[in-house]
Amino acid sequence: MRTFPADLARAQQEWSATYRQLADRPGRTELRRRLYRLSTQVFFHPYWEQRRPDPATWWALRDLGRPGRDLGERPRR
Repeated sequence: MRTFPADLARAQQEWSATYRQLADRPGRTELRRRLYRLSTQVFFHPYWEQRRPDPATWWALRDLGRPGRDLGERPRR
C-alpha cells in the first residue's frame, strides 16, 4: 500500500465526497467550483514533483476517497 501526504489524501477524500454530492444534486455551482478547486489541489500537489504518477498510483489515491472500501482492495471485473 502506498502512503501519500496527509493533505493530498485529505484533498482526494474531499474530492470524492464532493463528486458524490454533485451527482446527487447536479447543477450546484458551489459544488462544481469546489470540485474544480480540489482537482487542482490534487493534480498539482508538490508530491507529484518528485515522481510522475502512473495509473496504479492514481488508482491507489482514488481508493482513499471511496467509502466502505478496504484501501488495498480493487473491484472485481
